[in-house]
Amino acid sequence: MSVIARTRVKICGLTNVTDALMVANAGADAVGLVFYAPSPRHVEIEQACSIAKALPAFVTKTALFVNPDASYVKAVLEQVQIDLLQFHGDETPEFCQQFGLPYMKAIRMQATTDLTQLAEQYASSCGILLDAYKPGVPGGTGEQFNWDWVPKTLSKPIILAGGLTAENIHQAIQITQPWAVDVSGGVEASKGLKSPEKVTLFMQQVMRPIE
Repeated sequence: MSVIARTRVKICGLTNVTDALMVANAGADAVGLVFYAPSPRHVEIEQACSIAKALPAFVTKTALFVNPDASYVKAVLEQVQIDLLQFHGDETPEFCQQFGLPYMKAIRMQATTDLTQLAEQYASSCGILLDAYKPGVPGGTGEQFNWDWVPKTLSKPIILAGGLTAENIHQAIQITQPWAVDVSGGVEASKGLKSPEKVTLFMQQVMRPIE
């Protein structure tokens, strides 16, 4: 695995303009808007519109879905300025690629997960997001999986998620050397509300040189 010059950062689960601007100013490369009603970080289309319009250039606006109807994805895209799609359910490659935007596919990691096969299956994706497996929970568990399961080479860029915090992110990057990391609960004051202090500490640890 080649060393990535700079690990990109996506901060997910934004629910208001103030937090979105704060994480952008802290250096986040991307923000995540959750369009999944059971999530405590779920946003309505009107909320998402306000957040997306407020963000500056070069911050990737990502829409997260879990087994959505295609009509719902299209409705979001008609009204919200979205750059990237993120699918956390059982969506097929054909489903994911029908919307005319780049997408990444989330995989809930287990010891038996064949990432090489999945990367080939989702060859049309722009990245594979690795999250912790918890039965019945599609993501955002706040739990960490075994980073040693991450292969040293993969045909698609890896986005590491699952239980990341300022305390463990430097070690996580050292072990997995991902293209990017994705954090939500690890930088929150409460569910759906980000902590400026935690965001700042997280970004500082991401930027630390790899030893």
